[in-house]
Amino acid sequence: MAVMTSEAGPRRELTVGTGAGLLPGTSGDGRQLGADMVLNIGPQHPSTHGVLRLKLVLDGERVISCEPVIGYMHRGAEKLFEVRDYRQIIMLANRHDWLSAFSNELGVVLAVERMMGIEVPERAVWLRTALAELNRVLNHLMFLGSYPLEIGAITPVFYAFRERETLQAVMEEVAGGRIHYMFNRVGGLKEEVPAGWTGRARAAIDQVRRRMPDLDRLIRRNEIFLSRTVGVGVLPAAAAAAFGASGPVARASGLDLDLRRDEPYLAYGELDVPVVTRTAGDCHARFEVLLDQVYASLDLAERCLHEVDRRTGPVNVRLPKVVRAPEGHTYAWTENPLGINGYYLVSRGEKTPWRLKLRTASYANVQALSTLLPGCLVPDLIAILGSMFFVVGDIDK
Repeated sequence: MAVMTSEAGPRRELTVGTGAGLLPGTSGDGRQLGADMVLNIGPQHPSTHGVLRLKLVLDGERVISCEPVIGYMHRGAEKLFEVRDYRQIIMLANRHDWLSAFSNELGVVLAVERMMGIEVPERAVWLRTALAELNRVLNHLMFLGSYPLEIGAITPVFYAFRERETLQAVMEEVAGGRIHYMFNRVGGLKEEVPAGWTGRARAAIDQVRRRMPDLDRLIRRNEIFLSRTVGVGVLPAAAAAAFGASGPVARASGLDLDLRRDEPYLAYGELDVPVVTRTAGDCHARFEVLLDQVYASLDLAERCLHEVDRRTGPVNVRLPKVVRAPEGHTYAWTENPLGINGYYLVSRGEKTPWRLKLRTASYANVQALSTLLPGCLVPDLIAILGSMFFVVGDIDK
């Protein structure tokens, strides 16, 4: 009697035939033997958008269980927040989700401004809203290009990056950076935008809007892409809510939740925010939500830029040399490109926060993998993993 074991412990007790007339690897009655296998996906793998390990138990090519193992990129962001003043925290905050840097900054400054009772100039509010929507488009274009690439479609990434470069040029002109913008400040923005920038930004938006159908037609109804994504990795609405999922992942499952509409901040209360949803909850639905949100965010950004042109005045307020939030606590959350991002700020009246707890979208969304992956085949695993649209730095923070 031989007991087949693996990293996950004993799986099957098998009698291995070795006598005359028995083939190696068969049982006494001639059946083919097998055992569950533990397979590590990662920590380094091209579809994980960072350093993530999935500990899988397989029966043949079918996944029996999945345990996401995180922490390989952990840098202790929350503890670093506690020993830096509020201006320095902005620099750290835009790095945990490096595809949503501008939006990450927003949560910090909104929390501090609420604690200090600061009223941000109207022009700065509209500029922030426009830049947040442009950052949303940049985030989504990255996934719209990389996701098809992960399941074998090479061409879409070139179209997606063509549009990204058009918008990156606009963001670089205004902020000086292409990834970590550092353009938000407590009380407004770093500085006024360059002369004529709003016109150039609107021209870039129009150009991207006209060329997006190239990417859309290439992949949305592609027969191979449909066969790899439709009905694969279905996340029901109840499960999405139970895991605390948000953003495109949750809205693809039918959860009609968007803070820009439901709890407006910045200038969203004065805008009619279109919320893109689907009900299928599969890989294709998540991709479609991302794709259609690009069109919606381009429209929102253009409307914000028109409002910026109608308003004059400063883009920030004068602050003391040392910014101190009064004693108290507050929670500021925003609808980041990947979902709800929240900062719980506790202050004791000092120049550094006593506590700044970070709630990231990716951390909540990736939990659902433990439910989504069991039962799927190994070839579908990558399609499901890529469709969760997470950034590992946003998980490990």
